[in-house]
Amino acid sequence: MLLSLIIPVYNEEEAFPFLLAALRKVLAEMSGEYEIIFVNDGSRDRSLALLQDAAQDPRIKVLSFSRNFGHQAAITAGLDFASGDAIIVMDADLQDPPEVIKEMVARYEEGYDVVSAQRSGRQSDTFFKRLTASGFYWIMRTMVDRRIVPEVGDFRLFSRPALLALRSFREQHRFMRGLVAWLGLKEVIVPFERKSRVAGATKYPLLKMLKFSWTAISSFSALPLRLSMALGILFSLSGIGYLIYTLWVVFVQRNAVQGWASVVVLQCLFSGATLFVLGLVGDYVAKIFEETKLRPLYVVDRTFNISNDTPIARAVVLRRSERGASR
Repeated sequence: MLLSLIIPVYNEEEAFPFLLAALRKVLAEMSGEYEIIFVNDGSRDRSLALLQDAAQDPRIKVLSFSRNFGHQAAITAGLDFASGDAIIVMDADLQDPPEVIKEMVARYEEGYDVVSAQRSGRQSDTFFKRLTASGFYWIMRTMVDRRIVPEVGDFRLFSRPALLALRSFREQHRFMRGLVAWLGLKEVIVPFERKSRVAGATKYPLLKMLKFSWTAISSFSALPLRLSMALGILFSLSGIGYLIYTLWVVFVQRNAVQGWASVVVLQCLFSGATLFVLGLVGDYVAKIFEETKLRPLYVVDRTFNISNDTPIARAVVLRRSERGASR
């Protein structure tokens, strides 16, 4: 069996030596062949130089993007070039512990197509991050897709058939967890304790997390549009209620006072609701516009130890593969 590890890398020069040592230790204890595919997602530090040095080992392969295309695109590129019978996606900061790989492979050998690592604890995260993560998964499961497993990120193992199925999804705005849930393949959960970063700073600050959450919700469902329709109905009913109240004041109480306050308040309220709904519709239209252009999902500037020259849909590889070299 050939095991492929896919690891996106973005400004991880501090964590990379620890990651490589931990991976080699775990993989040395396992039987079978392996390859490690590092995807350099436009790093601005020495990450690419470290990856090139590591690629002296032909089992270590490197894809280097021309710029930062994002974590989901980096995972997609790794999946596109993976050759393994079993494929594991994990992060480079060692918050996804390599020790779990052995248990994931064991469950794969039992016949599962997807082995998902579920965080049994997030003590390394702040209270705010744990709270927002719980809220995000609640929204996704309750209103988007109940098949999405809570506290499961992108740390997963895929069988070869599952990999081939995932390769068929080529949309621009990607939410890999939702795509895996949508497939509905035979899945098993492996719990693990999420650790602190071994080194460096998080690559997902608050604003980036919010952007990712919005992409997950808007790209994977029409929930915001349905909510905006419900909001429009609510404000319409409120307007009808206020009209009835106005008629009662004018014709029953006969003490209506001419003024501007109620008019201004109502106009601001309904104008704000209208602009909000138009903004939601505009966001979906923008996503449709971007999809119709069929631009590449990523552009690979350099590769090391990559032998696959097969053209890949919606992807650009600018240069031929090189061998790793010491620096």
